[in-house]
Amino acid sequence: MYLLVVVVSLLLNSVPTQSPPDELQVIKQGLQSFAGVSCIRFVPHEGQRHFLYIKSHSGCYSYLGRQGGGQVVSLQRHGCVHHHIVQHELLHALGFHHEQNRSDRDKHIKILYENIQPAQKYNFMRRETNNLATPYDYNSVMHYKRYDFSKNNKPTMIPIPDRNVVIGEAQSMSRNDILRINRLYCSTLCLYCHLHL
Repeated sequence: MYLLVVVVSLLLNSVPTQSPPDELQVIKQGLQSFAGVSCIRFVPHEGQRHFLYIKSHSGCYSYLGRQGGGQVVSLQRHGCVHHHIVQHELLHALGFHHEQNRSDRDKHIKILYENIQPAQKYNFMRRETNNLATPYDYNSVMHYKRYDFSKNNKPTMIPIPDRNVVIGEAQSMSRNDILRINRLYCSTLCLYCHLHL
C-alpha cells in the first residue's frame, strides 16, 4: 500500500527577514502541524512552478484554493502571527471556506447582517460547500467569533438553538478540521483519521 503525500512548496519571503525568531517559529510550527495529522507537507521552495508565498502584507488572508504560480498568504507581523491564524490561512489556501459560510449553516447560526461592516458582508455569505460528511463545527479554526467585523459592538452571528454556545475561540485545528483535510486530500483509506479524534 502507498501513502499519498501532498507536497506544497513554500517560500517565506519578508516574514523571516523582518520578524523575530519567535514569530518565525510560530509560522514554522503552524506549517508543521499539518504533517502530524495528515498527508500535507509544506516544503521549502526549490523552483517549483506553484507555491505558497508567505509574506507580511496588510492583514491576515489567503486566496481560496490553489491559484497557480506564486500564491500569497499574508501573515501581517502585528496581529496575524499566531498558531491558529497560520492554520486558518493555510486551510484557505488548501480550499476550505469559513465555517459560517457552510451550505448548512442556517441550521446552526443566525447571521445578523445589520451588525456587519458593509465591506465585510462577503465573509458571512452562505456558500455551496462540500462539507465532506462532517457536522457543523463551532470549534473549527475556520469559525469566526461572535463579534468579528461588527460595526456597532453587537454580535454578527449567534449560535442556534443555544445562543450560549462558544464560537470562534479555537486555538488550533479541531477534530473536524483534521478529518476534512484527510477526506479531501489523503487517500480513501485514511491513515491519519484516528489521530486526535
